[in-house]
Formats: sequence, structure tokens, C-alpha cells
Amino acid sequence: MGCCPSARRLFASNLCMLETDVVVIGSGIGGLSCAALLAGYGFEVVVCESHSIPGGAAHGFERQGYRFDSGPSLYSGMSYSPSPNPLKQVLDAIGESVEWVQYDTWGCCLPEGNFFTKVGAAQFCEVLAQFRGPAAVEEWRNLQRVMEPLKDAAIALPTAAIRLDWAVALTVSPFGRSLLHYAPTIAKLTGPFSRIVDEVIQDPFICNWLDLLCFLLSGLPASGTSAAEVAFMFADWYRPNVALDYPMGGSAALVEALIRGLQKHKGTLLLNAHVADILMERRRAVGVRLRDGKEIRARRAVVSAASVWDTLKLLPSGALSQRDRTARANTPMCDSFMHLHLGIDGQNLPPDLACHYIVVNDWTQGVTAPQNVVLISIPSVLDASLAPSGKHAIHVYTPGNEPYERWQGMDRRSEAYAELKRQRAEVMWQALERVIPDVRSRAEVALVGTPLTHERYLRRYKGSYGPAIWAGEGVFPGARSPVRGLFCCGDSTFPGIGLPAVAASGMIAANTLAPLAEHRAMLSRIGLS
Repeated sequence: MGCCPSARRLFASNLCMLETDVVVIGSGIGGLSCAALLAGYGFEVVVCESHSIPGGAAHGFERQGYRFDSGPSLYSGMSYSPSPNPLKQVLDAIGESVEWVQYDTWGCCLPEGNFFTKVGAAQFCEVLAQFRGPAAVEEWRNLQRVMEPLKDAAIALPTAAIRLDWAVALTVSPFGRSLLHYAPTIAKLTGPFSRIVDEVIQDPFICNWLDLLCFLLSGLPASGTSAAEVAFMFADWYRPNVALDYPMGGSAALVEALIRGLQKHKGTLLLNAHVADILMERRRAVGVRLRDGKEIRARRAVVSAASVWDTLKLLPSGALSQRDRTARANTPMCDSFMHLHLGIDGQNLPPDLACHYIVVNDWTQGVTAPQNVVLISIPSVLDASLAPSGKHAIHVYTPGNEPYERWQGMDRRSEAYAELKRQRAEVMWQALERVIPDVRSRAEVALVGTPLTHERYLRRYKGSYGPAIWAGEGVFPGARSPVRGLFCCGDSTFPGIGLPAVAASGMIAANTLAPLAEHRAMLSRIGLS
């Protein structure tokens, strides 16, 4: 994995400049989605990745025979086409596939008790009947009725049809009738989901549950999560015969599929290629300069898949107005993560061990409180190849609720850092002990990641999960930046945080650059025209 032959020859010849159509900064899911689509549209594309492993927050890595996901572990809408999931639309558009295994159950360890639940609306009614009674069941069913038209409206326009120029009128026209039909409903999707919840839900457990789902989607509670984002989730999770998906081979298999799509159309992926600056000429982005001094010139565009804060650091003074720079620098941010990756002896574990568990310690603290929510992923339950025979690979993490300030300025080689890692990892061990009580004695590999790990390896500003833009108070910027020739994608760009969202942002950026005829041909090819 790395350069295409022409790029290898050029860099091997000690020349200091490469020229291409588009340079993409970052090989996360957003950047790779954009780059693979652009290559399929016929552009020459070079992707610059600072890390030695591609994939950004979705990359996989191996230790002692265990294969771990570094980040995302919950997927849906990936095993059928056409799918409303933009990531699936990207894979269909580039003609690549991933083998998916399906499941429908996850475990919950909540203040009310421990239980298994399933995706789909019906089984959660059984949970509510057990813990809250018939009134709560009726409230949940009423919410499903209220969400029915909203979820249909949320998927009325596929992401694959969107571009940010005059030609959007032609690419969305096949969906015009649906958009007109849902126009009154679409207006309700623009505010926070809490407005809808407040109208139909009074039961505190359901309110807490919905806050939790919103937090997992956006890093914010229901009062900060857009109704559109939740409606999209409802459309996928509460459809008939729904199942969740997991990629065989872990998240690395998904990254590899996107790279195949890039490289089969002669796109180039450069690893260990740290972008130091975005090159500007006549107030236009014209390429990038790497840390080693090499330059890559872009005839058409530079696309930054880095965060808004990291992108600002690449732009020279004067590239943006002071007003624009200040506004972007002051974008509110979510907290960071703690990670615990474990390889354990899997002998004599419970036969009903699930792939995923959610642990909430105290509802009264709120779902965004530090270390209050812990997620557990045991993907080797579904894909035995991720661990040696008789073993399990486990990823435990606190999702966007670890303050960076606790870690800022620490020396990663110091005993103080090691001690803080031990202290802050304890909540993850304790959460996992609610599922596997003797897990500490089973552990053969134990790796702890901190916000500084995020900052260093993922090049994330302050290790952040991404922007904390509250619905109704702000909007994610689009793919076009104020700088001519500079486009953006990833979780700092509309529609925001999460795998479907970052894939959507990459697709929108690519579509905007693409010739209209090529864009329309892609829509026809994937069955969306």
C-alpha cells in the first residue's frame, strides 16, 4: 500500500514536486470516500496521510495476533442496496464491496439493570414493559408513529445526488416529487431532536435512552442533536427485518475497500506524508508542502479531510479573513476518548456473549459527563479471525467524554502519565467486569489509549471527537471553503460526526468537483436516478 507506480518513480528520482488534479489531506473515511469517488470520476488524485497506517479514526492495527479496531464499531445499512447510508452509496459508486456479518442484539448495563435489546421497535417495548410499565410502552409506540413521516423525509434525498453548484438542480430533480411531498415535514427536521421528544415523551427512562442514542450519534444529547440525524437513524434501525452489520476483518477491511477503489483508478495514497502547509498562489489553494519539503501541486483543488482546527494550522496568514479564521478557530469541540484494547483468553465465557455492550453508570450525571458512558466491542464474537483460536479481541472506550485538559502538556514517557493512564482506564476495566467478571486475569494484551494518543496518531486537535455544534444554534459548514480551490470534508463539514456523515461529506465534495455527466452516470449506475 502506498504510491501508484508513476508517483513512486517521481519521488524516487529525487524531484521535489509532483503534480496532480486533486490533493486530499487525510485518509480517514471522509478523505478516502472523496478521493476514491474523484478517481472514479476520472481525476488524478493523491491522498496524503501523516500516519503509517491509513484509515484515520477507522484504522485497524495488530498486536500479538489480535486485530483491533481503533475507532468505529457500530455499522448499519451496509449489507443491502440501494441503501440510505452514504458510506454504502460510496462503496456502490466505486464498485467495491466488503463482507458483512449481521447481528441484531446488544447488551445494556444501565442503572435500571442489565438486559439485552435488539434493533427494531418491537423488542424495546418488552424492555419498557419490564422496567417501566404499560404507560412507557405506549409513549414509545407514539414516538414511533410521530417519527414515521420524519424518517421517510430524512431519506427522501440520497446524499449521492447532492452537489454544491448550479447543477444540483439537475441531480436532485429525480427526487423532486418526494421532496415536495415531504416539504412540510422536512421543516421539522431542522431543529434539535429534543423538541420532538418533549412533545410525546414524559417517561424519564425513555428520555435518558434517547439522550444516550443521540450522544452515540453526535457526541451531544437530544437537545443538541439534529432531528434529521435521529430521523435518519430511525429510518435504518426501525425498519422491518433490520439488522446491524459488522465488516469481516474489522474496520480495516472497510478502509482497504476504499483504497482499492482509489487505486484501481490510478489514484495514489502516500503514507508517512505529513502535510505541513497548504500552498497558496493568487489567493487560491494550489497544492501542499510536505514536512520533508516536497510539494504536490493540484491543478483543480485541494481537499482537506482534517479537522477545522488542524486545517487552519495549514493555511498561511492572510488566506482567510480574520473574521473567518476566528469563527473557525472558535468552533466548539467535543471531548476526547479513553481506549482499552484487550486480547483475552476466551475459554468458558458465557455462550450469549454479545458483540456490543453499552454501560451507563449514573443517569443523573448526564450522558456527556466524563467517564459516565462506556462502550464495549467484542467483534471476535462475530469474526473469529480477529483473535487467535480460543481468544477474543476487545475494544472498550469512553466515547467523546474524556476531557483533554487533564492530559494537556504531560510527558508521555513520565511516570505521572503512566499513573494517570492507570487511573483513567479503571472505569473501562470496571465496565467490562460487568460483562466478564474475571477479565483482568484473562488479559494477555492490554493497551491503553488517551487523548494524547488521539492527538499524536490521528493528528486530531486536542484529541477531539469533533465539533460540538448544537442543533438550532449553528450549522456545519459545507464542502466549499472561503478559500478558492480549497474544499473540505470529514467530521468538521456538513453533515458532521459519524461514519455515514463523514462519507456523505466526502461524497458531496467529490460530486461538486465532478462533471455533471459523470455525476449523473454514477447515480444511474447505483440505482438512484
